[in-house]
Amino acid sequence: MPLLHKIAVVVVIAAVVAGLWLPDRGPDTTADATRAAGRGPAPGGQAGPTRGNDPAAPASRPAAPSSAPPATVGPATPAAAAAKANELGQIPVIMYHRIIDNPELSLDRSTAEFREELVRLARTGYVPITAGEMVSGRFNVPAGRHPVVLTFDDSTPGHFALDPQGRPKAGTAVAIIQEVARQYPGFRPTATFYLNQELFGLAGQESAGLRWLLQNGFELGNHTLSHKDLSTLSKAAVQKEIGDIESKVVSLTGTHTATLAYPFGSEPDKRQWAERKEGAYDFKGVFLAGWKPSESPFDEKFDHLAISRVRSEGKIKENDCKQFCSTAWLDRLDAAPGERYTSDGDPHTITFPRAEEDRLAKELRGRGRVY
Repeated sequence: MPLLHKIAVVVVIAAVVAGLWLPDRGPDTTADATRAAGRGPAPGGQAGPTRGNDPAAPASRPAAPSSAPPATVGPATPAAAAAKANELGQIPVIMYHRIIDNPELSLDRSTAEFREELVRLARTGYVPITAGEMVSGRFNVPAGRHPVVLTFDDSTPGHFALDPQGRPKAGTAVAIIQEVARQYPGFRPTATFYLNQELFGLAGQESAGLRWLLQNGFELGNHTLSHKDLSTLSKAAVQKEIGDIESKVVSLTGTHTATLAYPFGSEPDKRQWAERKEGAYDFKGVFLAGWKPSESPFDEKFDHLAISRVRSEGKIKENDCKQFCSTAWLDRLDAAPGERYTSDGDPHTITFPRAEEDRLAKELRGRGRVY
């Protein structure tokens, strides 16, 4: 054997031996998958609002051993088929900013417009769930109904305030959500509030206010301390922006947030800077400021670190809202109901038409049901 060939053989053998004995220096994909599924510990050992035995705790996508045959998708129940369930359909994640009586800025919505949109959702069969519940895949929506996620950015006073009796102040988003829920039983009074340092302008009532929200079925999310564009910041600055508001929320409530919404929808240079920092934060989902509904969390294409949202707005010319804001998308889903998520009524199964089977995430096939 030529000398160079002998040397090559020796090098290959040495590399194989090293691979067997040396620790893996690459990314810990198992740990990353575990964190994404919500099975890892909360930062600093503290349980977040969607962890532990809470039904909103992020659901796992258990990876089957590579040698195991693919799980079989079973038949749907007659009731699920009758409901035309499609749990691989799209979920509207609606993005709100200021809610005020008389809008001043382009992203503002009037209290009347907000109420009108909620009433439309209630009348057309939508049931609010939280951002954390959606990411987890653990939510319980009645058969034939459709999940929707109401998200509020920037924690402004129009979102939430307490009156002298300790109740939500009239005219705030929280008060209006509760009023619509009373008017339309089945419309669950919940939403996710993405917090900045202003914390609704509660001024001395921060702890009481945030705890009231958690105790009454609402969810808190992270929107960074001062709403800077993360795409312009260093790793240290990104982690400080996210970590400082997270620390403040934990100090006021005793719980971590489960999800993050990027200011301006802008990602940092590296996603992992925002996703997790040991002992500070560990998000199960990250939301953009997008222009379309989200994929189902059971869809193979669902990316828990880049979840789309839809701006709340009518069919106006600005920013292509005639096609891509909430009114346009709700019209489109009403006209094509097969494209939206319709529940089978059983949180333990994932039901869909047979034609959609290829979209189901492979690790979830055991829960799949077709008709």
